Amino acid sequence: MKKLLLASAIALFGLSNAQIAKGTAYLSGSVGYSQEESDNGNYKKENFNVLPTVGYFVGTNLAVGVGVGYQTEKTTQTTTLALPGATNVTESIVKKPAFVVAPFVRKYWTLGDKLYIFGQLAVPMQFGKTETENNSVTTNGTTTVSNSTSTEAKYTKIGVTVKPGLDYFLNKNWSIEATIGEFGYSNYKPKDGDATNNYNFGLNLSSVTFGVKYVFAK
Repeated sequence: MKKLLLASAIALFGLSNAQIAKGTAYLSGSVGYSQEESDNGNYKKENFNVLPTVGYFVGTNLAVGVGVGYQTEKTTQTTTLALPGATNVTESIVKKPAFVVAPFVRKYWTLGDKLYIFGQLAVPMQFGKTETENNSVTTNGTTTVSNSTSTEAKYTKIGVTVKPGLDYFLNKNWSIEATIGEFGYSNYKPKDGDATNNYNFGLNLSSVTFGVKYVFAK
């Protein structure tokens, strides 16, 4: 009976003795772009990020590493206001470029000869600035009056995140990995403003990320 239960567990979970050896190193990275836009075109938000990553297995199925990269967010919002005998168009552009450093530790569990599940604990840090530009154009018949202002404020954002994921090895050197959702906390602090805290807990299918990893097999 015990042998039958063990065989059932192996069939169900794909348990295997395949392990990732201590001393294995890898290179990976992610590039992402997203865009959100209103139907009337008055609102648009773009996000771009690139994060090369290096990892090293300090023990069997246990890796530490760091990602170093860049990300930026741009939000554009346009408002048109009809005035008596004139029209005013205001455009607000907010940019948030940031340098990113993300040390992490990752633990793997074997599901099959080529398939692993992992949990990753990371401490992502952003060092960036918020650039705000406001442009206003007022048209009154044949007369046009323009006005522009801009501001810049530095900020830091530090968090702690936990991400579950899957890693599938195509061969001994290449693998494809995916993370689903995020559990974590972050603290956002403008240079001359009050800090705000954000909590994020949940498996969100819209937050699925994919990456390719090159493994320096021993």
